[in-house]
Amino acid sequence: MPSADRSAYLQSLKEPLTVHWPKNRAMNVVCHGHSVPAGYFHTPVVDSLNAYPHVLFALLKERYPFAVLNVIVTAIGGEHAAAGAERFEREVLCHRPDVLTLDYALNDRGLGLEKAGTAWRSMIEQTLARGAKVILLTPSWDNSGFTDPKAQAWTALQQHAQQVRALASEYAVGLVDSFALYQRYQETGSDPADLLSQCNHPNRAGHARIAQELARWFPLP
Repeated sequence: MPSADRSAYLQSLKEPLTVHWPKNRAMNVVCHGHSVPAGYFHTPVVDSLNAYPHVLFALLKERYPFAVLNVIVTAIGGEHAAAGAERFEREVLCHRPDVLTLDYALNDRGLGLEKAGTAWRSMIEQTLARGAKVILLTPSWDNSGFTDPKAQAWTALQQHAQQVRALASEYAVGLVDSFALYQRYQETGSDPADLLSQCNHPNRAGHARIAQELARWFPLP
């Protein structure tokens, strides 16, 4: 079963995003995860204005000039999915998301597939129970010498990427395959480091690619 149909998944948000005052309302996109959505570039620098949540906000505001739109970041650097799930109700759902993005797989290698999967399912199910939409993100790149397909750390990254894809299919929710974006860039003969600010954090160009893929899920006016 594939992930959600990108052309239809967020169609219910089209009217709320395009209706004019005084009939419009605040729309909340919440970006939950680790250091990448939190905006860490070259640690300890946090460049929020060039991270994908803010880039997504700019793209969406250009598309929906009448929308009262908030892109809220609840990410914490260094966190894995189990910790993110533990604080999910009190620190994430309190923002009443219309759309939630989840981005933890880069850090979930230390947690393991089973525990990570349990945490992701908990957050997905809680969000869907509130009537909100969910978009999952596979991990962005890690260039820490782990790009050898035979390396255990690299294999774990691929496994977590595949688990996120499987969860998107299982729950029929949205998917942005950040890992595949970097793979395709590498397959063109380019160096993924071009899209990194340090070994495991995207730079502005890397974040922009992720934001553009996220924006593709939102309906055109």
